[in-house]
Amino acid sequence: MSVFKNVIVYRIEPAWSQDLMAAETALQPLRFVPCGASQEKSVGWVPPRGDEHGPLVESIDGQWILEFMIEAKTLPGSVVRRKLEERLAQIEASTGRKPGKKESKELKEDITRELLPMAFSRHARVTVWIDRENRRLVVNATNAARADEVVSSLVQALSSFGVALIHTQIEPAAAMSGWLHSQEPPAEFTIDRECELKATDESKSVVRYAKHALDIDEVRAHIEAGKRPTRLAMTWDDRVSFELTEGMQLRKIVFLEGTDSAAPGDKKEDDFDADVAIATGELGQLLPALLEALGGEQEVMTAALDDAKDAPMTPATAPAAASAQEEEEAPF
Repeated sequence: MSVFKNVIVYRIEPAWSQDLMAAETALQPLRFVPCGASQEKSVGWVPPRGDEHGPLVESIDGQWILEFMIEAKTLPGSVVRRKLEERLAQIEASTGRKPGKKESKELKEDITRELLPMAFSRHARVTVWIDRENRRLVVNATNAARADEVVSSLVQALSSFGVALIHTQIEPAAAMSGWLHSQEPPAEFTIDRECELKATDESKSVVRYAKHALDIDEVRAHIEAGKRPTRLAMTWDDRVSFELTEGMQLRKIVFLEGTDSAAPGDKKEDDFDADVAIATGELGQLLPALLEALGGEQEVMTAALDDAKDAPMTPATAPAAASAQEEEEAPF
């Protein structure tokens, strides 16, 4: 099961009511086009089933599945620096002057453009699930900036589409502290063997447990000393294991044995429909149970993404390449 491994969950505002055909039509102008020779980055929507000319929105058991493609070209910084140093040395040798900061910057940009056609491209696919009935948007990403990029594209394309991050009455960190201290997780949930605790004072000290029992006095002592859980491994109903983060993200999702009724030998080469049905079916039950365990949802303002509608984004042109210092879970 690999449809959803890490998810960020949003609440869809009730004003949105497009049907499947309208959504498909709206997304077509944002269909992914590969990077051109001198282009650093390209983003857009691709058929989630993998068929080259297939629809951009698939409906499986009433659940909509989409896929966002990101292509980015990367050049080794050492190569660009070496070329720049050579150019600067040539200018200094031929003119007797040392180029200034502005000229050096322009030379660096020229070198980058020259080398881009030879650069390797990296691709990342982000699966998106729209649950219209329950007004949920689920983005398969751990990188908040990447999820925002996907959401912005949807807001730009779909009429009256607005979302807000889900916030709960009880903060996840506070709830996880209580569950660890009392060793009494909410009904249907169990605490597993991984956890991270972080101090809230200036020290910002961190304690991590991996493959370690958490029902010990040491963990309670850390919590009593003021450390708060930033992530905690849990299992729901013996069916789905995951890590809950302080930011209400679910990571390292694993659908456990028994969630797939087909035996391994019965699996077909293309099990897209089955994988989607299982993943959305299981997560569609897990998410409400988790929200209930966290005291239910707060009523929040719609996410401020209206400006994205006016942003100049096309399938073949996008903002400058992302920083090389992405989160460790990001594909690039």
